[in-house]
Amino acid sequence: MHPIEGLMSTALQKIKEMTDVNTIIGEQIKVSEDVTIIPISKVSFGFASGGSDFPNKRENELFGGGSGGGISINPLAFLVIRGTDVKLLQLSTAENTAEKAINMVPEVIDKLNEVFSKKEK
Repeated sequence: MHPIEGLMSTALQKIKEMTDVNTIIGEQIKVSEDVTIIPISKVSFGFASGGSDFPNKRENELFGGGSGGGISINPLAFLVIRGTDVKLLQLSTAENTAEKAINMVPEVIDKLNEVFSKKEK
């Protein structure tokens, strides 16, 4: 195994240890018998590594390298469950088109439920 593989493996393992599914969809918080709140966050991370073999006249190879990474965790919303009613309470406004589209999903689902429930009656 080349030394750069060891650097990358170690850095990725440390990032993996810092984040898991509970970082994105948090632990549920029981407020009362029929009210539960679930925090939702956005997790972004970056990773870089590099290195170089250096020529030498000996049999063993010389290698120099490094790696690093960073994580950003931003709270986005809370999913509030009250009995059979589910609401998404957002903390921030969308900054780009993709986020706006994702933010509209709960509203679209509510509208579709209203349309289909009216047709059934």
